[in-house]
Amino acid sequence: MARLLHPKATAVWLVDNTTLTFKQIADFTGMHELEIQGIADGDVAAGVKGFDPVANNQLDPEEIRKGEENRLYRMKIKANPAARDEEKRRGPRYTPLSKRQDRPAAILWLVKFHPELTDSQIAKLVGTTKPTIQSIRDRTHWNISNIQPIDPVALGLCRQSELDAAVQKAAERKAREGAVMSDDERRRLVSTEQSLGMEAEPRMPTAIEGLESFTLSGGAEEEAEPEGETEEEYRDAESFFNLPADGEDDEDEDDGRS
Repeated sequence: MARLLHPKATAVWLVDNTTLTFKQIADFTGMHELEIQGIADGDVAAGVKGFDPVANNQLDPEEIRKGEENRLYRMKIKANPAARDEEKRRGPRYTPLSKRQDRPAAILWLVKFHPELTDSQIAKLVGTTKPTIQSIRDRTHWNISNIQPIDPVALGLCRQSELDAAVQKAAERKAREGAVMSDDERRRLVSTEQSLGMEAEPRMPTAIEGLESFTLSGGAEEEAEPEGETEEEYRDAESFFNLPADGEDDEDEDDGRS
């Protein structure tokens, strides 16, 4: 399907030079009917010069005549061989600068909740590179401790239809390969609404990482009791000094006096 060049400027020209309805112009240019009304009121596209679609080989004059005679008629854009396949995206997806910092969070969400997606599919969805995806899979990303998984659809990095198509394609590929999704993978598949309602995962501050296994108690060797001693003998204070029996002390004292 061919696309219209300069839709807003074309809408300005149609508003100024035809008697078409706002809805007819909106359908032809792909804009909203309220935007067309704003153009007519001078609130939208102020200072935009009109772009003649007839002179630029985008619209046949007969289409304008049919639309003015029939308010329900929808005009058709003129076929342009030079614009064939122009809707196909070439190269990686462009991500605006304001959203590029959100890509790691979207990658982590896709890796966590859709493990069946390949790196190439994730790269196409959010416009990233395979090394970045691999670093997040391996948790070697420089900022992995601060990344929270967020749905890429909620971030505006891709459309829900694109995500659904990628997931369906990955599922079909696994079915052809004979791989069966495990129960754990099936449980991890969640919707956008569920993922947005999830609480953030608790994370330990980096300053005290590694101390979660620290303990003040002794090791297993220190806790083991000495061989040959029962618990009662170990608690007896006299066992530490090996004091002789009372009878032996009395004999020693008698020998000294005699």
